[in-house]
Amino acid sequence: MSDVRDWATDFDHADPAYNAHVHEIWADLRGRCPVAHSPAYGGTWLPVRHEDVRAIAYDTDHFSSEGVVVSTTKAEGTAPLGGAPPITADPPAHHDARRILLPAFAPKVIAALEPEVRALCRRLLDAVGDADVVDGAVDYAQHIPPHVIAGMLGFPQSDAEMFRGFVHDVLEGIDRAPEDREAAFLRLDGYLQAQIDDHVARPREDLTSQLLATEVGGAPVSRDQVRGTILLLLIAGIDTTWSGIGSALWHLAATPSDLARLVAEPALVDSAIEEFLRAYAPVTMARIVKQEVVVGGCTMRPRDWVLLPFPAANRDPEVFDRADEVLIDRAENRHAAFGLGIHRCVGSNLARLEMKVAVEEFIARFPEFRLADPSAVTWSVGQVRGPRRLPIRIARRA
Repeated sequence: MSDVRDWATDFDHADPAYNAHVHEIWADLRGRCPVAHSPAYGGTWLPVRHEDVRAIAYDTDHFSSEGVVVSTTKAEGTAPLGGAPPITADPPAHHDARRILLPAFAPKVIAALEPEVRALCRRLLDAVGDADVVDGAVDYAQHIPPHVIAGMLGFPQSDAEMFRGFVHDVLEGIDRAPEDREAAFLRLDGYLQAQIDDHVARPREDLTSQLLATEVGGAPVSRDQVRGTILLLLIAGIDTTWSGIGSALWHLAATPSDLARLVAEPALVDSAIEEFLRAYAPVTMARIVKQEVVVGGCTMRPRDWVLLPFPAANRDPEVFDRADEVLIDRAENRHAAFGLGIHRCVGSNLARLEMKVAVEEFIARFPEFRLADPSAVTWSVGQVRGPRRLPIRIARRA
């Protein structure tokens, strides 16, 4: 049961009812209150129209990326770089912070990871054995990005399970007391520092060592910046992608006609992945107001939080035809799943690869499956939306 009385005036994205019913909530707000406001977290705005989300995303004069996760603690005094660059960096610091990551996420570099990702997915499916019910989230989706990111960073594969706890602390424990969030961040920071120290002592061919060796303007990138960048990759690169994979499997399990079509027409996989990204985009970012500004007729004041629900923008009927329908053969699909403006996701190539391979391998192994119990599906809380429990019943062939 939700404690929210009216999503237009006292919404809380940590309320389990929010992500469970978010598409209906956004549709309702779009019709009567396109920019909602809540006193939660010291004052938070929620625009749901594409034009408002886009305007804020591109407006770096009035909005800062210093804080990108709305919670009981608000970043202050870390601009222009922020704590997890480049996503927390404001211009002009953002340019160089982003540029140092681009080589590692170039299309050819990411494409070379496909055999490794495919082998990982097959091992996970092998581990399912003869089970009739598989948790598509816990048994499958939630294992893929942690292992891929650990490999890229040169972190121990055995730590992949630990990453789930870090993700939960940072992205889902948003309503915890500030001292509890601070303690969780200290645990994560300690882990990252230990990994950096190990890489300083024993450099190798991985992304962590590359970042430590990078120079900008003739000077080495600071250890703080390296740690913050790794924090971004570890948290954002994991939860967003496993949520996208889980949502795709949820849709196929809940929509037998789309599953059957994708099995019969595997060439549709690319357009299907783009449509899953549009319809079930996992990521809502945040901004902090720098200067008073009016958006959608609402006056936003300095230090207010602003949520940027790119998934809501993706379902705006003013921009997308049949916006609330999932069309796996949608021909034109200029969605905002990876964000808008200067902070468009640098890891989009990797996310697409992982989603595509994960879906291909799952339906190749299990061409017929359904939700075992729709009421047993649970969703995350906070700004990254995806299934956390996804019981799927496999139709075993004789």
